[in-house]
Amino acid sequence: MLYDGRADHISGDLRRLIAMIGVAIAFFGVLLLAIIAYAGWSANQTATERERMLVENALNQRVTRVLSEQKSVAWWDDAVVKIAANDLDFMQTEFGIYLTETYGHDEVYILNSEGQPLYARIKSQTVDSNSFERRRPEVEAVISEAQGGKSRLKARPDMLRADQANYQVLAPMTSVARWAAHICSVDGHPAVIAAMTILPNVDMNLLKGKPNLLVSVKFIDDTFISEIGRSLLLNDLKLVPKPNSADAVVSEPFVGDDDIPIGYLTWTTRRPGQVLLTIILPLVAFAVAATGLLSRIMFRRLKRTSMALAHSESQARHEAKHDALSGLPNRVHMVEKIEAFLHSPVAKRTGQRAVAAYIDIDRFKDINDTLGHEAGDQLISAVAQRLVGRLRPQDFLSRFGGDEFAILCAPAGHEAAVTLARRIAQAFESPFNVKGQNIRVTASIGLAVAPENGTSADELMRHADIALYEAKNQGRDRAILFCTEMAKQVEHRRSIELALRNALDDDALDLHYQPIVSCQTGAVIGVEALLRWEHPIYGEMSPADFIPIAENAGLIPSLGEWVLTRAMTDAKKWPELEVSVNLSPVQMRHVDLEGTLRRLIAEHQIDPRRFTLEITENVMLEATDRVNTILDAIRAMGFKTALDDFGTGYSSLSYLCTFRFDKIKIDRSFVARISEIDTSRTIIKSVVALGRGLGMSIVAEGVETEFEADMMAQFGCTELQGFYFARPLTAEDMAEFLKSFRARQPASGTPPHRAAIGG
Repeated sequence: MLYDGRADHISGDLRRLIAMIGVAIAFFGVLLLAIIAYAGWSANQTATERERMLVENALNQRVTRVLSEQKSVAWWDDAVVKIAANDLDFMQTEFGIYLTETYGHDEVYILNSEGQPLYARIKSQTVDSNSFERRRPEVEAVISEAQGGKSRLKARPDMLRADQANYQVLAPMTSVARWAAHICSVDGHPAVIAAMTILPNVDMNLLKGKPNLLVSVKFIDDTFISEIGRSLLLNDLKLVPKPNSADAVVSEPFVGDDDIPIGYLTWTTRRPGQVLLTIILPLVAFAVAATGLLSRIMFRRLKRTSMALAHSESQARHEAKHDALSGLPNRVHMVEKIEAFLHSPVAKRTGQRAVAAYIDIDRFKDINDTLGHEAGDQLISAVAQRLVGRLRPQDFLSRFGGDEFAILCAPAGHEAAVTLARRIAQAFESPFNVKGQNIRVTASIGLAVAPENGTSADELMRHADIALYEAKNQGRDRAILFCTEMAKQVEHRRSIELALRNALDDDALDLHYQPIVSCQTGAVIGVEALLRWEHPIYGEMSPADFIPIAENAGLIPSLGEWVLTRAMTDAKKWPELEVSVNLSPVQMRHVDLEGTLRRLIAEHQIDPRRFTLEITENVMLEATDRVNTILDAIRAMGFKTALDDFGTGYSSLSYLCTFRFDKIKIDRSFVARISEIDTSRTIIKSVVALGRGLGMSIVAEGVETEFEADMMAQFGCTELQGFYFARPLTAEDMAEFLKSFRARQPASGTPPHRAAIGG
């Protein structure tokens, strides 16, 4: 026992001696390397930062130039008089043509004092002034600022105001002249939007009441960016959609004044510190490494004994705090790490911040279901390796179980949350190789910052989990930073979820039915079942509000079965009518839909041929073998199928050829535009021709006017549905509607669809 104690003592002394020498060598070596690296890095950063400032200043000058170009025509006695007289030729010549041809403005609008359009010119073509209404939402904020309203856009230096000091003749206008200009996203492209009041420059008495307003849009294209680059001697300055990771290339996020990301400004930066980094630093590093190597050889044998003793203890601790599959720290280890940082004296004294990220692989269950659990395990390991490669050495990554990971970034700066989210997203940009297949997956990320969002590990991770829930609720594949409003929203969603569960248990939901009218006979041949819910506190809630909550809460199977059951029950009241019921994509993916339908047919003794099951295009986008099998099974049972909301999102005519549908339902968005857009008519005619050629019925949804009904009937639609005929009705009101409908006698020569509402 005396020997063992002495051996431990000697081993401890050796470890301390080796550690002291190693620390001294490492400290001075790292210090020297850090000084050299910092000097080189600092020189590079200073040059890059100066270039950033030059680019930003050049953009501000370009925005001011657009205002100056507007000023050349807007502050003019003749402009006030001619526009007041509604002289369109003057507006076209002196405003539209002049600004587009001389200065290259892409769009020019003149608005009256009430904000109504008087003149519009787009892409060198004078158009109907009402075309401005399509552009109004994107320029409204700039117009409001130019009219003296409070701006919600990011402020820019008002260089134009400083220029006005040189114009003594225009001095009387300074009290009423207003202008505003910002870089915003227009139709998904960056553009300079400028607005300026139209005022006299000599006789101020010409201005009667509020001034009119000149609005112009100038898109930021390659030529625009190239001119800035040449003026700054940055000849390769470009605006690109994705950052360029090439060496010596700066990729600066370009965000509009409306906070909408536009892309990345990239250029090759000057790097005066490269000599230090590429020549001096490697030489010094080699010298430090050589010194360390010699020291290591000297004490290697002595250290080996100490390391052997420490290894067994380290191994035991590692296994207790690490995940066996990924090799990452587990939940216990992460909680300890967070608590240790939050309660450390340094963090408390200096107020250091920490960022916790909660990561969930999107649709991981689908991968397990389709490729098997072995593939799921391989994906977990691959994601862990990818994250490790993207994170900083001081970031702490752990696996919480399943497809969930957690990261602690501590201490963290003010931009750490954004940087961490970007690093995580980059880890999922390229596909993962799983069982010989390249699989693209995305991740939802919830972020919380300590101490603002929590002073304990439990509180911090709970808030990160709430942010993760919000990210998934907003459509997945995004990062969300926690805020107190989210907690309120979570409580709100939970209250709705509980109320919805109670409504299902208490049968407090309801179905309304909207008639479907035949274009050929004018008769009501069917109804569509529409789910309605009267919330005890919030009143009538739209399905668009509570269906996503039901999906996240796993209520869709019960909710879908309730709808089918009620529709089959109510259908017995109208034995001559077909009944259409919407199917959720969740039902198609995860529920034993075929078994449920067979059971309901037997329970209610209904004829499946009277029912049409409507399927959205989202199901077609995920058209796996399982979906195809379910569609075939539905048709084999006798149910009809319809492709719902055709024309929205990602609809493709190939669906009509690939899948056997009985009906196509043309979306309201196409029906509403047939009087305005020729393209809508062409598409509708094409869909009708193809659908009817394939033996399908064509239903036009959202018919609200007689003109729409006439046009859709002429285009060849077989059925019509919309407010023009009737709003959705309760089952009782539907019975009364059908009774009154049958009592009507169609007038002679009245088109069938008009006869459906009494001519």
